[in-house]
Amino acid sequence: MPTNWRRAFRPPVRPEWTVLALAATFGAVAATGQAPLDLWWLSLGSFALLTELVVRRASLGQMIWAGWLAGSGYFAAALFWIYEPFQVEADIYGWMAPFAVLFMAVGMALFWGLAAALAGFGRGRITRALGFAIGLTATDLLRGYVLTGFPWALAGHIWIGTPVAQMAAYTGPLGLSALTMLASALPVLAARAAFRGGFAALAAGLIAAVWADGAARLAQPVQPRDPEIRVRLVQPNARQELKWREDMWQLFLDRQLRASAPGDGPRPDLIVWPETSVPWLLERAQPFLQDVAMVSAGIPVALGIQRRDGTRYYNSLAVIGPGGTVTATYDKWHLVPFGEYIPFGDLLSYVGISAFAAREGMGYSAGEGAKVLPLGRVGKVLPLICYEAVFPQDLNAAPVRADWILQITNDAWFGDLAGPYQHLAQARLRAIEQGLPLLRAANTGVSAVIDAHGRVLQSLPLDTDGVIDAVVPPALSPTLYSRTGDLPATILLVVAALALWLIGRRERG
Repeated sequence: MPTNWRRAFRPPVRPEWTVLALAATFGAVAATGQAPLDLWWLSLGSFALLTELVVRRASLGQMIWAGWLAGSGYFAAALFWIYEPFQVEADIYGWMAPFAVLFMAVGMALFWGLAAALAGFGRGRITRALGFAIGLTATDLLRGYVLTGFPWALAGHIWIGTPVAQMAAYTGPLGLSALTMLASALPVLAARAAFRGGFAALAAGLIAAVWADGAARLAQPVQPRDPEIRVRLVQPNARQELKWREDMWQLFLDRQLRASAPGDGPRPDLIVWPETSVPWLLERAQPFLQDVAMVSAGIPVALGIQRRDGTRYYNSLAVIGPGGTVTATYDKWHLVPFGEYIPFGDLLSYVGISAFAAREGMGYSAGEGAKVLPLGRVGKVLPLICYEAVFPQDLNAAPVRADWILQITNDAWFGDLAGPYQHLAQARLRAIEQGLPLLRAANTGVSAVIDAHGRVLQSLPLDTDGVIDAVVPPALSPTLYSRTGDLPATILLVVAALALWLIGRRERG
C-alpha cells in the first residue's frame, strides 16, 4: 500500500462528530433539489458547502468519512420513500422498513466515499475541489451500471424542471451531474474569501449560459405530427394494498373497462392501461380479453399483464386487438433486484435451492431486451415497464428509433410523497435525451403526456381515477445522446481523472 494511503488510515481517522453532523446535514439539504421540492438553488449551495467541508479535511481517511456521511444524509433524504413498499403488508413486513432505508442510504453513500477518496489524491485546494466534483460525477455514472444499476437521485436531476435539463439531449444525465458539481466546486477553488465572489460569479455565469441555451432550444418550433395519433391513458387508482383483494379487483377492472369505451369525442387510436392491470396470467385471460376488445369497439388496448412461458413468468405488456387477440407483447427485461427477482436465483437452483429461481420459484424472468413494437397507425412504439424508465442506456439499446415512448407503471408501491414524482421526473429526462415524446399510464398516478422537450403537457394527479385523451406530441430529430450514449462523457471523465492524478502526484512530489 502506498505510504500516503497507510498514513491516511492511521488513527485518528474519523473527523470530529460536529464535522460528521455537518456533512450529513449538507448531504440531506442537497437532496432538496430532487422532485417534488425541486429546490435546485438550495441543493447547489449545499453541494458547495459540502465540497468546502471535504476539501478542509486533514487526511484522506477524514475526507472519506465526510463524503460517506454526507452521502448517507443525501440518500436517506432523497430515498426515504423506500420504506413505502414495506407498508403494503405492514403487519408482515413493516418492521423491515427502517432497516431498508438505513441500509440503502449507507450503502449508496459508499459511492460518495469513493468520490471523496478521489479528491484525496490532491494536496491543494484546487485539485481537491475538482477531484470531488469529478468523483461525484463519475460515481453517478457508476450507479447506473454497478450491480444492475440504480441511477436514482443523481446530482444532475436537480435541473429536470428547468431549461438547463435540455443539456441532456447532448450529454445525457452525466453532463447535468458534471455541471452541478463543477458549479458547486468553483466558489471553493479560491483560498481567499476576497476571490470567492469572482468564482461564484463564474459558476453563476456558467449556469446562466446553459440555461439560456436550454431556453432557446425550448423556443424552437416543432413540426406537428401528420397524421395525428390519439391515445387514451387510463388511471384506475388501484391502491396496492387493495389491488389484489378478492372484494376489490373487480371494481378496478370495471373502472378500466368503462374508461375504455370510445365515447362521443374523437376516437382514440390506442388505449393504454397501467402495469399489471389484469389479475390473471395472459394465458388464462382470454374471456376477459374478449370483453376488453368488445368494450373498446375495435380500438387496440395496450395493458400490463403477467404471462407464463413454461416454468418462467414475465412482467409484460400485451396489445389486445379485435376479438381479444394478442397482436404484440413485450416482456420487461430490466428487473428490480429483490423486488421482482432474487439475484443469482437460477444459479442456486443448480445446488438444490429452487425457491429463489425465477424459472421455478420466486420472481420474474427477464425478457429478451429492448424492443420496438410496430403498431400500424399508432407508429413504432418503444415500451417501458415501470423501473426501466430510469435507465437511459436501456432506451439507447432499442434496435431502431421509435416514433414515441410508452411507459406503463404501478407507482402505487412508491407511496404519495417523493417516489412517484421522482419517477415522473426521470421519465421527463428520458424524453429529452431521446428527443421523443413519452406517454405514461400509472396505476395511481402520475399519468402524463410528456413532449420531446420533457415538458408535462397533461397529467392526472396522484390517488385519482380518470383518463387522459391526448394527441401524441411530435418527435424531434435524433439527439446526440441517443446516438452516442454515455461514451463521450465517460472518456472525458477518465481523462479528467487521469489529469487530476498526475497533478496530485506532482503536488505530493
